[in-house]
Amino acid sequence: MIISKLVLQNWRNFRDVELSLSERVFIVGPNASGKSNLLDTIRFLRDIAKPGGGLQRAITQRGGLSKIRCLAARKEPDVGIDVTLSDAKGEAIWRYAIGMTQQVRGYRQPLLRYEKVWSNGELILERPNRNDKDDELRLTQTHLEQISANGGFREIAKFLESVRYLHLIPQLLRHPESFQVSPSGDDPFGRNFLEIVAKTPEKTRRSRLRKIQAALQGAVPQLKNLNDTKDEAGVPHLEAVYEHWRPNAGRQREDQFSDGTLRLIGLFWSLLDGDAPLLLEEPELSLHSGIVAKLPGIFYRLQRRAHRQIFVSTHSWELLSQKGIGGEEVVLLTPRPEGTRAALASSTDEVRAMLEAGLSVADAALPSTAPTGLSQIDLFQ
Repeated sequence: MIISKLVLQNWRNFRDVELSLSERVFIVGPNASGKSNLLDTIRFLRDIAKPGGGLQRAITQRGGLSKIRCLAARKEPDVGIDVTLSDAKGEAIWRYAIGMTQQVRGYRQPLLRYEKVWSNGELILERPNRNDKDDELRLTQTHLEQISANGGFREIAKFLESVRYLHLIPQLLRHPESFQVSPSGDDPFGRNFLEIVAKTPEKTRRSRLRKIQAALQGAVPQLKNLNDTKDEAGVPHLEAVYEHWRPNAGRQREDQFSDGTLRLIGLFWSLLDGDAPLLLEEPELSLHSGIVAKLPGIFYRLQRRAHRQIFVSTHSWELLSQKGIGGEEVVLLTPRPEGTRAALASSTDEVRAMLEAGLSVADAALPSTAPTGLSQIDLFQ
């Protein structure tokens, strides 16, 4: 399944958003326009559905409902997320919608304004129901997070729970002992990446590392024999032979790999790891422009194999320069005084005209994402 439609109301930067999504989604826009916040809507639903999660925890981790609610929200202060899930043929199977508000008095807890589920177009759940109205505390939890209540649509919960987010930081991977574990139990920045590799079944682990090694040949030709190992204390490591000017090649571990090499290994591993939706934040960081230009093609080949949806936030001209990227795959963010506008690049007349003339998305869409006051930076001394 993929998330084929996303509708937002008063979520962070966005007053009102309605987007049709494809298997590849590239999110572009100026700094602070809401690229990470748009990805966070999907993470938020995952945080509700996952074991140990739930509505209250997901909201608390983000600083409370007041931090989630759009600053431009006035007459309609409720926050809403609505997602449609479709199969490989593009037919809508499920739709899940949630609206959130806050208690007027008392503990000021976040409450459900509504929770709705559709199956093949038929409404099968609508809250608040009679029991909710008799006991307001029931509205502090979604049915999505409750095994006893989501039996009729557990497929939605399992799908959202499987969503993965990656923004690997090489320093965390090299020195995990120097950083605290996230209180949410999440590891989007790669602190426990080596443990994840080590816990993967041996046959699968070896197969993935071979594929990653083959893919790395073009980017880091000196790196050979990528493998996993453990030290005397049982701590997992990645190890490879690094060929250099000396007659005998030297063995290196991940603390000696470059930032770009570590990010590529983490990225390729995540792409090979299952068929759940994958959220990638600025995968171009630390990578050579020539490598970045090949990433969309890699995404496409892996998607054809696993029917996996990939969301990518990016500033990179090289990544978006591939002519195979269509305007319907690109979400263009435009900041405005009353909240950021989010629209497909293909729905913007000027961008669509340039794409039809043969320009790439990089040439057609990225210029509009440059900050309007950029020339002021030259004045800084």
